[in-house]
Amino acid sequence: MPPKKTNPFKLRDFMGVDPDTIKILTDRGIRTSDQLLSAAARREPRASLVRETGIQPQTLLELVRLSDLARLPGVKGIRARLYYAAGIDSVEKLAAARPEPLRLFLEEFVTRTGFNGIPPLPKEVSSTIENASKLPIIVDED
Repeated sequence: MPPKKTNPFKLRDFMGVDPDTIKILTDRGIRTSDQLLSAAARREPRASLVRETGIQPQTLLELVRLSDLARLPGVKGIRARLYYAAGIDSVEKLAAARPEPLRLFLEEFVTRTGFNGIPPLPKEVSSTIENASKLPIIVDED
């Protein structure tokens, strides 16, 4: 059986992204999270992209981190934003988490902040942590 083909996740589909930033990246041929990670996961290429586009460094790093989280099955637009907003902004941080404390933390975060989404169920948290522990670390931190 051939491997399951997945559709590339479009940057514009992340919750809470600036449309102007997405347009700048799209004009450069960067439309998907995979394309952004290829172009800007490492520190030097990211700095070059900032210089060439005028995108604020923190804005680009946020999109890179969301794209990094989107490598995980089931973590896309809203779920990636939830993890990022709650401070779990990398695959590495997810891999280091323990399922039940993370689930409770996210549940409390959604309630406290009014985040426009639902917290993950226990099985989802466990599988996301397990999947995160299997992924290579590809994003350089600033």
